[in-house]
Amino acid sequence: MKNFFSSDPKLLGYGFLILFFASYGQTFFISLFNENIRQYYKISDGEFGLIYSVATTLSSLILVSFAKLIDYIDLRLYSFLICIGLSLSCFGMFIFYNNIFYLFLIIFALRFFGQGAMSHAGETTMVRYFGKNRGKAISVSTLGGMIGVTILPLIVVKLSKNFGDQNVWLLSSLSMVIFIPLMFLILNNHKDRHTNFIDNLKNNHLSKKWKTKEVLLDSKFYVYLPLSLAAPFISTGLMFHQIFIINQKNWSFEMLGTGYIFLGIFSIIGLLIGGPIIDKFDTKRTALTSLFPLLIGVIVLLFFESYIFLIIYMSFYGLNLGLSTPLIGALWAEIYGLESLGVVKALLHASMVLASALSPLIFGYLIDWGFGILMIVTISISIILFSTLLPLYKKLP
Repeated sequence: MKNFFSSDPKLLGYGFLILFFASYGQTFFISLFNENIRQYYKISDGEFGLIYSVATTLSSLILVSFAKLIDYIDLRLYSFLICIGLSLSCFGMFIFYNNIFYLFLIIFALRFFGQGAMSHAGETTMVRYFGKNRGKAISVSTLGGMIGVTILPLIVVKLSKNFGDQNVWLLSSLSMVIFIPLMFLILNNHKDRHTNFIDNLKNNHLSKKWKTKEVLLDSKFYVYLPLSLAAPFISTGLMFHQIFIINQKNWSFEMLGTGYIFLGIFSIIGLLIGGPIIDKFDTKRTALTSLFPLLIGVIVLLFFESYIFLIIYMSFYGLNLGLSTPLIGALWAEIYGLESLGVVKALLHASMVLASALSPLIFGYLIDWGFGILMIVTISISIILFSTLLPLYKKLP
């Protein structure tokens, strides 16, 4: 493990930081300003949810074409473009121009550059350049995102009270401006690193350069895709409607806050477990276990009411979050190789963003139609079982 951290600490730092700053485009961060946004633009919860879902869906579609640029241009240039994009997006939220279409564009930009492009850059870079240690590298980078989930809500609450919600977005934009020169410093020797990577690929005669169309026509992509989409779909839906869930369970908002502490702790535990597992065992087989903690979590959510089971539910939710990221991330590198990783990851991230856009709408309409936790959990369990069993049924190599 010591040799791993000393092998390329700068690139590990890049992965950690870019996933941390990607938090500005994640649902958990934007939702902290939900009430302020709705009041300013005079829109309802449903209207804001619709704007959010459509903007997220559009960002996922465009991401397919944009994100594969990481295969063709220097990582420093690619990172500079997406960091500038996220900084301007945060600044746009600070301006708060009173126009619904303007709000749509800002939400789109936050989701595209934050959740989409920056998350894609961090994960793809870790998988591409760390070879057999890609599992541990993904865990390190994902830890940056986990730290964001753990500390940024507390920071936002404190800053909002002292400076106001809009100024928090200004500070977020400025933090990205500070990160950009640091990013160039971290990647100052990237040309040599990438040259070595290309030379290694040339020595691998089994390497194939996949095109987007070829991946879309390949059956393996669709066999393993549900395994990658299940957790984003279910988790985002549960998080978006967490107030409804705790009200149904008679859990308080303060209890939910405590639950997030356990979510953070177990997500880190999942990362510490998942990375080394990938580097030691067959990824295709171990990836099939990635949804097991989420399965236990939703079953607990369905059958138990006591406060202690909120802690258990959030703990398994976090464990799934920590485990699935390195397991699923390394899976696609094993299937399609490293040279085409940008193309594959672009399709994958776009699909994941789309999945995370659909579940709040679907679960929300189920709630509006009078269905409760039973229907949400039933759908979640069905998706988990289908996603896990499909690769076994197809028996692909």
